Amino acid sequence: MPEPRRRPLWAGRTLALAAILLLALNLRSAVAALSPIAAFIAEDVPLDALALGVLGMLAPVAFASCGLFAPALTRRFGLEATLVGACVVMLAGPLLRASAGSSAVLFAGTALTFLGMGVGNVLLPPAVKRYFPDRIGALTAAYATLLAVSTTIPPAIAVPLAEATSWRVSLAVWGVFALCALVPWAVLWARGRRSARAEAAAGGPGVPAPQRLPARRLRSSLVAWAMVLTFGVSSLNAYTMFAWLPQLLIEHAGVTAATAGALLAVYSFTGFPMSLAVPVLAARMRSVAPLIYVGSLCFVSGYLGLLLAPETATLLWVVLAGAGPLIFPVVLVLINTRTRTPAGSVALSGFTQGLGYTAGALGPLVVSLLHEGTGDWSAPLIFLLITGCLPVIAGFVLRKPGYVDEPSG
Repeated sequence: MPEPRRRPLWAGRTLALAAILLLALNLRSAVAALSPIAAFIAEDVPLDALALGVLGMLAPVAFASCGLFAPALTRRFGLEATLVGACVVMLAGPLLRASAGSSAVLFAGTALTFLGMGVGNVLLPPAVKRYFPDRIGALTAAYATLLAVSTTIPPAIAVPLAEATSWRVSLAVWGVFALCALVPWAVLWARGRRSARAEAAAGGPGVPAPQRLPARRLRSSLVAWAMVLTFGVSSLNAYTMFAWLPQLLIEHAGVTAATAGALLAVYSFTGFPMSLAVPVLAARMRSVAPLIYVGSLCFVSGYLGLLLAPETATLLWVVLAGAGPLIFPVVLVLINTRTRTPAGSVALSGFTQGLGYTAGALGPLVVSLLHEGTGDWSAPLIFLLITGCLPVIAGFVLRKPGYVDEPSG
Protein backbone atom coordinates (compact mmCIF):
# COMPACT_ATOMS: atom_id res chain seq x y z
CA MET A 1 0.00 0.00 0.00
CA PRO A 2 1.64 3.32 -1.05
CA GLU A 3 2.35 5.94 1.57
CA PRO A 4 -0.07 8.92 1.53
CA ARG A 5 1.42 12.04 -0.03
CA ARG A 6 2.59 14.40 2.70
CA ARG A 7 0.83 17.75 2.74
CA PRO A 8 1.50 20.84 4.83
CA LEU A 9 -0.03 20.32 8.25
CA TRP A 10 -2.24 23.39 7.96
CA ALA A 11 -3.34 22.82 4.35
CA GLY A 12 -7.12 22.87 4.67
CA ARG A 13 -6.95 20.92 7.93
CA THR A 14 -6.63 23.56 10.63
CA LEU A 15 -10.14 22.95 11.94
CA ALA A 16 -9.61 19.18 12.00
CA LEU A 17 -6.32 19.67 13.86
CA ALA A 18 -8.03 21.83 16.49
CA ALA A 19 -10.89 19.33 16.78
CA ILE A 20 -8.53 16.38 17.36
CA LEU A 21 -6.34 18.17 19.90
CA LEU A 22 -9.25 19.66 21.85
CA LEU A 23 -10.93 16.27 21.97
CA ALA A 24 -7.75 14.72 23.37
CA LEU A 25 -7.75 17.26 26.20
CA ASN A 26 -11.14 15.92 27.30
CA LEU A 27 -10.40 12.22 27.40
CA ARG A 28 -8.79 11.91 30.85
CA SER A 29 -9.57 15.12 32.75
CA ALA A 30 -12.81 13.99 34.38
CA VAL A 31 -11.19 10.74 35.57
CA ALA A 32 -8.62 12.56 37.67
CA ALA A 33 -10.80 15.48 38.80
CA LEU A 34 -13.00 13.75 41.39
CA SER A 35 -10.82 11.74 43.79
CA PRO A 36 -8.72 14.71 45.05
CA ILE A 37 -11.90 16.49 46.24
CA ALA A 38 -13.75 13.44 47.58
CA ALA A 39 -13.65 14.90 51.10
CA PHE A 40 -15.36 18.09 49.90
CA ILE A 41 -18.04 16.10 48.06
CA ALA A 42 -18.65 13.86 51.08
CA GLU A 43 -19.83 16.91 53.06
CA ASP A 44 -22.91 17.06 50.79
CA VAL A 45 -23.13 13.61 49.17
CA PRO A 46 -22.64 10.33 51.10
CA LEU A 47 -19.41 8.69 49.87
CA ASP A 48 -17.95 5.68 51.66
CA ALA A 49 -14.91 3.64 50.67
CA LEU A 50 -17.02 1.25 48.59
CA ALA A 51 -18.58 4.11 46.65
CA LEU A 52 -15.16 5.60 45.93
CA GLY A 53 -13.90 2.22 44.78
CA VAL A 54 -16.82 1.79 42.39
CA LEU A 55 -16.29 5.31 41.06
CA GLY A 56 -12.65 4.40 40.47
CA MET A 57 -13.66 1.38 38.39
CA LEU A 58 -16.23 3.26 36.29
CA ALA A 59 -13.67 4.73 33.86
CA PRO A 60 -12.12 1.51 32.51
CA VAL A 61 -15.51 -0.24 32.57
CA ALA A 62 -17.08 2.58 30.54
CA PHE A 63 -14.12 2.70 28.19
CA ALA A 64 -14.35 -1.05 27.63
CA SER A 65 -18.08 -0.93 26.89
CA CYS A 66 -17.56 1.87 24.38
CA GLY A 67 -15.24 -0.40 22.44
CA LEU A 68 -18.30 -2.54 21.76
CA PHE A 69 -20.83 0.07 20.63
CA ALA A 70 -18.80 3.04 19.32
CA PRO A 71 -18.05 1.33 15.97
CA ALA A 72 -21.77 0.59 15.51
CA LEU A 73 -22.66 4.22 16.25
CA THR A 74 -20.04 5.34 13.73
CA ARG A 75 -21.47 3.09 11.01
CA ARG A 76 -24.95 4.42 11.73
CA PHE A 77 -24.27 8.14 12.11
CA GLY A 78 -20.75 8.74 10.77
CA LEU A 79 -17.51 9.66 12.53
CA GLU A 80 -18.10 13.39 12.94
CA ALA A 81 -21.71 13.07 14.10
CA THR A 82 -20.75 10.42 16.66
CA LEU A 83 -17.97 12.63 18.02
CA VAL A 84 -20.39 15.57 18.23
CA GLY A 85 -22.63 13.35 20.35
CA ALA A 86 -19.66 12.32 22.51
CA CYS A 87 -18.78 15.98 23.14
CA VAL A 88 -22.38 16.76 24.10
CA VAL A 89 -22.33 13.86 26.58
CA MET A 90 -18.96 15.02 27.98
CA LEU A 91 -20.51 18.46 28.46
CA ALA A 92 -23.68 17.18 30.13
CA GLY A 93 -21.94 14.65 32.40
CA PRO A 94 -19.82 17.08 34.46
CA LEU A 95 -22.80 19.43 34.84
CA LEU A 96 -24.96 16.56 36.09
CA ARG A 97 -22.45 15.33 38.66
CA ALA A 98 -21.75 18.91 39.76
CA SER A 99 -25.47 19.28 40.53
CA ALA A 100 -25.62 16.00 42.44
CA GLY A 101 -27.53 15.94 45.69
CA SER A 102 -27.26 12.19 46.04
CA SER A 103 -24.72 9.50 45.28
CA ALA A 104 -27.03 8.10 42.56
CA VAL A 105 -26.91 11.35 40.60
CA LEU A 106 -23.15 11.61 41.15
CA PHE A 107 -22.73 8.08 39.78
CA ALA A 108 -25.01 8.80 36.82
CA GLY A 109 -23.16 11.98 35.89
CA THR A 110 -19.79 10.24 36.24
CA ALA A 111 -20.89 7.28 34.12
CA LEU A 112 -22.29 9.61 31.46
CA THR A 113 -19.03 11.56 31.35
CA PHE A 114 -16.93 8.42 31.05
CA LEU A 115 -19.12 7.02 28.26
CA GLY A 116 -18.56 10.16 26.21
CA MET A 117 -14.84 9.91 26.89
CA GLY A 118 -14.86 6.24 25.92
CA VAL A 119 -16.39 6.99 22.52
CA GLY A 120 -13.74 9.66 22.04
CA ASN A 121 -11.01 7.15 22.95
CA VAL A 122 -12.18 4.73 20.28
CA LEU A 123 -12.71 7.30 17.52
CA LEU A 124 -9.67 9.52 18.00
CA PRO A 125 -7.27 7.20 16.10
CA PRO A 126 -9.71 6.84 13.16
CA ALA A 127 -10.12 10.62 13.13
CA VAL A 128 -6.35 10.95 12.70
CA LYS A 129 -6.44 8.41 9.88
CA ARG A 130 -9.23 10.29 8.13
CA TYR A 131 -7.78 13.78 8.30
CA PHE A 132 -4.01 13.18 8.66
CA PRO A 133 -3.13 9.86 6.96
CA ASP A 134 0.22 11.41 5.97
CA ARG A 135 1.15 12.39 9.54
CA ILE A 136 -0.08 9.57 11.73
CA GLY A 137 3.03 9.50 13.92
CA ALA A 138 3.13 13.25 14.58
CA LEU A 139 -0.59 13.59 15.29
CA THR A 140 -0.62 10.52 17.52
CA ALA A 141 2.33 11.96 19.46
CA ALA A 142 0.48 15.26 19.85
CA TYR A 143 -2.76 13.81 21.13
CA ALA A 144 -1.08 11.15 23.29
CA THR A 145 0.84 13.95 25.00
CA LEU A 146 -2.37 15.87 25.55
CA LEU A 147 -3.90 12.74 27.08
CA ALA A 148 -1.05 12.80 29.59
CA VAL A 149 -1.59 16.51 30.19
CA SER A 150 -5.31 15.97 30.81
CA THR A 151 -4.41 13.34 33.41
CA THR A 152 -1.91 15.55 35.23
CA ILE A 153 -3.57 18.97 35.42
CA PRO A 154 -6.91 18.16 37.15
CA PRO A 155 -5.42 16.74 40.37
CA ALA A 156 -3.18 19.80 40.64
CA ILE A 157 -5.99 22.35 40.46
CA ALA A 158 -9.05 20.45 41.73
CA VAL A 159 -8.46 21.15 45.43
CA PRO A 160 -7.47 24.85 45.10
CA LEU A 161 -10.48 25.43 42.86
CA ALA A 162 -12.81 23.65 45.29
CA GLU A 163 -11.39 25.69 48.18
CA ALA A 164 -11.76 28.96 46.29
CA THR A 165 -15.26 28.23 44.99
CA SER A 166 -16.93 24.87 45.69
CA TRP A 167 -16.57 21.24 44.75
CA ARG A 168 -19.44 21.68 42.32
CA VAL A 169 -17.53 24.32 40.36
CA SER A 170 -14.40 22.15 40.52
CA LEU A 171 -16.30 19.33 38.79
CA ALA A 172 -18.35 21.43 36.39
CA VAL A 173 -15.42 23.42 34.97
CA TRP A 174 -14.29 20.46 32.87
CA GLY A 175 -17.43 20.77 30.82
CA VAL A 176 -15.92 23.94 29.35
CA PHE A 177 -13.28 21.85 27.60
CA ALA A 178 -15.98 19.62 26.14
CA LEU A 179 -17.77 22.72 24.83
CA CYS A 180 -14.53 23.89 23.18
CA ALA A 181 -14.14 20.51 21.47
CA LEU A 182 -17.80 20.42 20.44
CA VAL A 183 -17.55 23.54 18.27
CA PRO A 184 -14.99 22.34 15.68
CA TRP A 185 -16.50 18.85 15.50
CA ALA A 186 -19.95 20.35 14.91
CA VAL A 187 -18.55 22.51 12.09
CA LEU A 188 -16.80 19.50 10.51
CA TRP A 189 -20.04 17.52 10.74
CA ALA A 190 -22.04 20.36 9.14
CA ARG A 191 -19.47 20.72 6.35
CA GLY A 192 -19.62 17.01 5.63
CA ARG A 193 -23.42 17.06 5.41
CA ARG A 194 -23.36 20.07 3.06
CA SER A 195 -20.74 18.39 0.88
CA ALA A 196 -22.74 15.14 0.73
CA ARG A 197 -25.93 17.01 -0.19
CA ALA A 198 -24.10 18.96 -2.89
CA GLU A 199 -22.67 15.75 -4.37
CA ALA A 200 -26.07 14.09 -4.31
CA ALA A 201 -27.66 17.10 -6.03
CA ALA A 202 -24.99 16.95 -8.72
CA GLY A 203 -25.65 13.25 -9.29
CA GLY A 204 -22.67 12.10 -7.23
CA PRO A 205 -22.64 9.32 -4.64
CA GLY A 206 -23.75 11.54 -1.73
CA VAL A 207 -23.43 9.89 1.63
CA PRO A 208 -21.37 6.70 1.22
CA ALA A 209 -22.88 3.41 2.31
CA PRO A 210 -21.81 2.38 5.82
CA GLN A 211 -18.82 0.07 5.88
CA ARG A 212 -18.30 -2.74 8.30
CA LEU A 213 -15.35 -4.97 9.06
CA PRO A 214 -16.75 -8.40 10.00
CA ALA A 215 -16.15 -9.30 13.63
CA ARG A 216 -14.91 -12.72 12.60
CA ARG A 217 -12.10 -11.04 10.66
CA LEU A 218 -10.88 -9.41 13.87
CA ARG A 219 -11.33 -12.54 15.95
CA SER A 220 -9.26 -14.55 13.50
CA SER A 221 -6.47 -11.98 13.16
CA LEU A 222 -3.27 -12.59 15.13
CA VAL A 223 -2.39 -8.93 14.56
CA ALA A 224 -5.60 -7.81 16.27
CA TRP A 225 -5.10 -10.15 19.22
CA ALA A 226 -1.47 -9.08 19.61
CA MET A 227 -2.66 -5.48 19.82
CA VAL A 228 -5.31 -6.41 22.38
CA LEU A 229 -2.64 -8.10 24.49
CA THR A 230 -0.31 -5.10 24.27
CA PHE A 231 -3.04 -2.57 25.03
CA GLY A 232 -4.46 -4.73 27.82
CA VAL A 233 -1.10 -5.09 29.59
CA SER A 234 -0.51 -1.34 29.38
CA SER A 235 -3.99 -0.55 30.67
CA LEU A 236 -3.85 -3.12 33.47
CA ASN A 237 -0.51 -1.89 34.77
CA ALA A 238 -1.32 1.81 34.50
CA TYR A 239 -4.67 1.59 36.31
CA THR A 240 -3.17 -0.72 38.94
CA MET A 241 -0.26 1.61 39.64
CA PHE A 242 -2.47 4.69 39.87
CA ALA A 243 -4.68 2.83 42.34
CA TRP A 244 -2.06 1.08 44.47
CA LEU A 245 1.44 2.51 43.98
CA PRO A 246 1.37 4.95 46.94
CA GLN A 247 0.19 2.28 49.39
CA LEU A 248 2.65 -0.25 47.97
CA LEU A 249 5.54 2.16 48.44
CA ILE A 250 4.51 3.12 51.96
CA GLU A 251 4.10 -0.46 53.16
CA HIS A 252 6.72 -2.25 51.06
CA ALA A 253 9.44 0.35 50.47
CA GLY A 254 9.04 2.23 53.75
CA VAL A 255 8.63 5.70 52.26
CA THR A 256 6.52 8.47 53.75
CA ALA A 257 3.08 9.34 52.42
CA ALA A 258 4.43 12.57 50.94
CA THR A 259 7.23 10.72 49.17
CA ALA A 260 4.79 8.11 47.89
CA GLY A 261 2.63 10.85 46.40
CA ALA A 262 5.65 12.46 44.78
CA LEU A 263 6.72 9.11 43.31
CA LEU A 264 3.24 8.61 41.87
CA ALA A 265 3.65 11.98 40.16
CA VAL A 266 7.02 10.78 38.82
CA TYR A 267 5.35 7.61 37.54
CA SER A 268 2.75 9.71 35.73
CA PHE A 269 5.27 12.22 34.38
CA THR A 270 7.38 9.45 32.84
CA GLY A 271 4.67 9.13 30.20
CA PHE A 272 5.30 12.63 28.80
CA PRO A 273 8.56 12.00 26.91
CA MET A 274 7.25 8.60 25.85
CA SER A 275 4.10 10.18 24.39
CA LEU A 276 6.19 12.61 22.37
CA ALA A 277 8.83 10.26 20.98
CA VAL A 278 7.30 6.79 20.71
CA PRO A 279 4.48 7.45 18.18
CA VAL A 280 6.89 9.14 15.75
CA LEU A 281 9.31 6.22 16.05
CA ALA A 282 6.54 3.65 15.73
CA ALA A 283 5.19 5.25 12.55
CA ARG A 284 8.65 5.25 10.93
CA MET A 285 9.99 1.87 12.01
CA ARG A 286 9.59 -1.15 9.75
CA SER A 287 8.85 -3.22 12.85
CA VAL A 288 7.56 -1.95 16.20
CA ALA A 289 8.66 -5.14 17.95
CA PRO A 290 11.80 -3.51 19.48
CA LEU A 291 9.65 -0.81 21.11
CA ILE A 292 7.35 -3.44 22.57
CA TYR A 293 10.32 -5.44 23.86
CA VAL A 294 11.75 -2.31 25.52
CA GLY A 295 8.41 -1.63 27.20
CA SER A 296 8.28 -5.19 28.49
CA LEU A 297 11.85 -4.94 29.77
CA CYS A 298 10.98 -1.74 31.64
CA PHE A 299 7.99 -3.38 33.31
CA VAL A 300 10.02 -6.42 34.36
CA SER A 301 13.00 -4.38 35.60
CA GLY A 302 10.82 -2.00 37.60
CA TYR A 303 8.79 -4.73 39.28
CA LEU A 304 11.84 -6.88 39.98
CA GLY A 305 13.48 -3.91 41.66
CA LEU A 306 10.40 -3.21 43.78
CA LEU A 307 10.14 -6.89 44.65
CA LEU A 308 13.77 -7.61 45.53
CA ALA A 309 15.20 -4.25 46.61
CA PRO A 310 12.30 -1.88 47.27
CA GLU A 311 14.23 0.42 49.61
CA THR A 312 17.21 0.71 47.26
CA ALA A 313 16.91 2.96 44.19
CA THR A 314 13.14 3.23 44.67
CA LEU A 315 13.00 6.18 42.29
CA LEU A 316 14.67 4.13 39.54
CA TRP A 317 12.20 1.26 39.92
CA VAL A 318 9.25 3.64 39.73
CA VAL A 319 10.66 5.34 36.61
CA LEU A 320 11.21 1.97 34.93
CA ALA A 321 7.69 0.80 35.78
CA GLY A 322 6.37 4.13 34.50
CA ALA A 323 8.27 3.70 31.23
CA GLY A 324 6.63 0.32 30.55
CA PRO A 325 3.37 1.89 29.28
CA LEU A 326 5.30 3.27 26.29
CA ILE A 327 3.56 0.36 24.57
CA PHE A 328 0.27 2.32 24.85
CA PRO A 329 1.11 4.93 22.17
CA VAL A 330 2.61 2.14 20.06
CA VAL A 331 -0.86 0.55 19.87
CA LEU A 332 -2.47 3.90 19.05
CA VAL A 333 -0.20 4.14 16.01
CA LEU A 334 -0.81 0.51 15.03
CA ILE A 335 -4.58 1.06 14.97
CA ASN A 336 -3.94 3.18 11.88
CA THR A 337 -0.85 1.60 10.35
CA ARG A 338 -2.25 -1.95 10.51
CA THR A 339 -5.51 -1.02 8.75
CA ARG A 340 -6.05 0.00 5.14
CA THR A 341 -9.38 1.79 5.51
CA PRO A 342 -11.07 4.16 7.97
CA ALA A 343 -13.71 1.49 8.59
CA GLY A 344 -10.95 -0.94 9.53
CA SER A 345 -9.43 1.61 11.88
CA VAL A 346 -12.74 2.16 13.66
CA ALA A 347 -13.34 -1.57 14.04
CA LEU A 348 -9.81 -2.34 15.22
CA SER A 349 -9.87 0.57 17.67
CA GLY A 350 -13.12 -0.67 19.21
CA PHE A 351 -11.91 -4.26 19.39
CA THR A 352 -8.54 -3.35 20.90
CA GLN A 353 -9.81 -0.83 23.41
CA GLY A 354 -12.93 -2.77 24.37
CA LEU A 355 -10.96 -5.83 25.45
CA GLY A 356 -7.90 -3.88 26.59
CA TYR A 357 -9.79 -1.65 29.01
CA THR A 358 -11.54 -4.71 30.40
CA ALA A 359 -8.12 -5.89 31.54
CA GLY A 360 -7.53 -2.40 32.92
CA ALA A 361 -10.66 -2.66 35.05
CA LEU A 362 -9.67 -6.08 36.40
CA GLY A 363 -6.06 -5.23 37.27
CA PRO A 364 -6.62 -3.18 40.44
CA LEU A 365 -9.16 -5.76 41.66
CA VAL A 366 -6.77 -8.70 41.18
CA VAL A 367 -3.97 -6.85 42.95
CA SER A 368 -6.33 -5.99 45.81
CA LEU A 369 -7.36 -9.63 46.23
CA LEU A 370 -3.75 -10.84 46.13
CA HIS A 371 -2.69 -8.25 48.67
CA GLU A 372 -5.54 -9.04 51.04
CA GLY A 373 -5.08 -12.77 50.62
CA THR A 374 -1.33 -12.81 51.30
CA GLY A 375 -0.92 -9.82 53.57
CA ASP A 376 2.06 -8.37 51.69
CA TRP A 377 3.04 -7.04 48.29
CA SER A 378 5.16 -9.89 46.95
CA ALA A 379 2.31 -11.75 45.24
CA PRO A 380 0.88 -8.61 43.59
CA LEU A 381 4.34 -7.65 42.31
CA ILE A 382 4.91 -11.15 40.93
CA PHE A 383 1.53 -10.94 39.19
CA LEU A 384 2.44 -7.58 37.65
CA LEU A 385 5.87 -8.90 36.67
CA ILE A 386 4.24 -11.79 34.81
CA THR A 387 1.89 -9.44 32.97
CA GLY A 388 4.90 -7.32 32.02
CA CYS A 389 6.41 -10.31 30.19
CA LEU A 390 3.36 -10.87 27.99
CA PRO A 391 4.00 -8.08 25.45
CA VAL A 392 7.01 -10.06 24.23
CA ILE A 393 4.52 -12.51 22.68
CA ALA A 394 2.72 -9.65 20.98
CA GLY A 395 5.98 -8.18 19.73
CA PHE A 396 6.84 -11.51 18.11
CA VAL A 397 3.53 -11.43 16.20
CA LEU A 398 3.76 -7.74 15.28
CA ARG A 399 7.33 -7.93 14.01
CA LYS A 400 5.96 -8.76 10.55
CA PRO A 401 3.69 -6.58 8.38
CA GLY A 402 0.01 -7.43 8.33
CA TYR A 403 -3.37 -5.76 8.10
CA VAL A 404 -6.56 -6.70 9.88
CA ASP A 405 -8.93 -5.52 7.18
CA GLU A 406 -7.76 -8.01 4.60
CA PRO A 407 -8.10 -11.81 4.72
CA SER A 408 -4.40 -12.37 5.46
CA GLY A 409 -4.33 -9.81 8.33
